[in-house]
Amino acid sequence: MKKLITVLMLVFFTSSVYAGSCPKMAGKIDGKIKKAQELRDDGMKAHELGDHAKSEKLLKQALALFKKSIY
Repeated sequence: MKKLITVLMLVFFTSSVYAGSCPKMAGKIDGKIKKAQELRDDGMKAHELGDHAKSEKLLKQALALFKKSIY
C-alpha cells in the first residue's frame, strides 16, 4: 500500500512540475512563427520583384525554422 501511495504521489507531483513549462514552450513557438512570417513576407516581396533566388533562400530559411527542435 505504501508503494502505491508513493507512486501516485510521484506521478501527481511530477506532472504538475512540468505544467509551468507550457507558457515557455508556447513563447518559443510564437517567436518562430513571427520570424517565419517575416521571412515569408520578405521572400514574397523578392518574388514579386523578380529576385527568385533571394525569394527561394528566404522561404527555405522560414521552413527550416520548423524543422528544428523547439527544445
